[in-house]
Amino acid sequence: MAKQQTFADKAKKRTQATQINVKFVKTIKTDKGTYKFQEKFVKVDDINQVTSFK
Repeated sequence: MAKQQTFADKAKKRTQATQINVKFVKTIKTDKGTYKFQEKFVKVDDINQVTSFK
C-alpha cells in the first residue's frame, strides 16, 4: 500500500507553540566554597518573564 502521509505533511500539522524555550542556569555555592551549575530548559510565554526566575 502507498504511504498516505509524508513527513512534511506530518510536520505541518504540528502547530508552533506560543511558548519560548529558555535555558535557565542556576549557580549553587557548595560547603567547600566552590560553585555548581544546574541547567534546565524552561518554557515561558513571554521573554520578559525571564527575569522572574530564581
